[in-house]
Parts: sequence; structure tokens; C-alpha cells
Amino acid sequence: MCTGRCEERRSGFSGRRQRGKGVDLQSWLRVSLLLSALWGQVSPRCPDSCHCAWDTATVVCSEAGLREIPEGIPPETVSLHLERNYIRNIPEGAFSDLVHLRDLHLSHNRIDSLASGALRHLGPELRLLDLSHNQLRQASREEFGSTRAKTRLYHNPWHCDCALQELMETLNLEPETVNGIVCESSVRGLGEGSRWEDPGSQGENAGQQLVKLLDSGVNFCSLQRKTTDVAMLVTMFVWFFMVIVYVVYYVRQNQAEARRHSEHWFLNACSAVI
Repeated sequence: MCTGRCEERRSGFSGRRQRGKGVDLQSWLRVSLLLSALWGQVSPRCPDSCHCAWDTATVVCSEAGLREIPEGIPPETVSLHLERNYIRNIPEGAFSDLVHLRDLHLSHNRIDSLASGALRHLGPELRLLDLSHNQLRQASREEFGSTRAKTRLYHNPWHCDCALQELMETLNLEPETVNGIVCESSVRGLGEGSRWEDPGSQGENAGQQLVKLLDSGVNFCSLQRKTTDVAMLVTMFVWFFMVIVYVVYYVRQNQAEARRHSEHWFLNACSAVI
């Protein structure tokens, strides 16, 4: 007798169950999409042309054909490999966000210049800085800041001068590679003679190891101070010479003016007598 009603109730209940499953499935899909979007925003991304090992916080961009420091390096990076690329310069603040960086590999590039303070922002945790096999000729303490990391600077065409000497005395150079810092050119050191050096020459210290030159008593900073003193002396001499020339010119002009005035007075007097 209740067959029809039972079937109707059963079908209604089954429909509600189907609609409930549909709603649950839609809600689950929405939650999944939302979580995926949020995960995409908070999860770190690896820079293009690089490989990231998240378990060791290592970013490898070696031999990637890079011409500049890549953007988007994760701030959690501990070891960064940029060797064997075509990078030419390091701009200021290039690594300012990498406060946990311990190893920075920049060897075998074409780096020939460092912006002022380019490496100053490297954190105190940095323990290795490899700039070997590049095209660096000059560098100073301003570019490196106060880093105490073990540093490699060998196989660069260095121009040995006072700034490089002061840098060598500041950095924590890797002992195994310090002999590879060779002067491709240099200024003339103290005690190497008094004749003026040909501006086109590479200097008598070209081809010699910087550490051995410094150990032998060559002091490029003494030369710089001596050159500065000579420049000041020459400037004072030129200034004194110009003052003398002006005084002589002024006296002669006054003498000529006085002579013309006397002649004019004499002619007027003669005319008055006649």
C-alpha cells in the first residue's frame, strides 16, 4: 500500500544525497584551487636557467649563459653557483637580500668591474667568496666592505697599486691561492728609481706575485703619497709663477700708462708755451 510513497521518499532522499555529493565535490575543488594559489604565492621560485635544491638551499646557475646576476634568487639561499657564465659586472646591492648566503661562486666569468659596495651587503655568515678567473684589474675596500669570508682573487689581470695593496691587507685571502695574484701591470714602487716611467709601459713589477713584492718591501702606498706631494709642489710652483707673471704685467702696464701720461702732459705744456 505504501509502495508509491516509499519509492517517492527513496528517490527524494537519493536525489538529496547526489546533490550533497555534488556540493561537497565543488567545495573541495574550490578549496584545492585556493590552497594551490596560496602555495604558489608563498612557495619560493627558482630563477630562470637555474636549478634549485630546496633541501640544501643551493641555487646552481653554472654554465647557463648568463650575462648578469639573475633576478629572483630565493632569500633563503645558502650556496649560490654562478661560475662559468658571461657576467661582466656586479651592481650595488646585487646580493643584499641573501642574508643567509655562505658560499658565493663567481669564478670563470668576465667580471671587470665591481660597483661601489657591490659585495658590502653580504651577510656575516659568508665563508667563501670566489672571484678567480675573471677580468678584474682594480678593486678597493669600498667594494668588499667588511666581509671576512675566505676570498679567491687569483687569475685576474691585476694592476698593482695602493688600493689593491690595502685590499690585500684587509681581506681573508685563501692561503692556497694567494700566490696566484699576479701583477699584470703596476705603478712604480718606492725605491725603484727616480726616472719617470713610460705611461705606456706595464711597470717593472709586471708578471710578479703581489704577495712577494709586498714581502720584499715594495710599498705602492708610499709612492702614491710621494706622487701626491710632487703634484702639490708642482701646483704651488705653477700658481706662484702665474702670480709673478701677473705682477710683472701689472707693473709694466702701469709704467706704460705713466709714460703716456707724462708725454701727454709734456705736449700740452709745449703747446701752451707756443
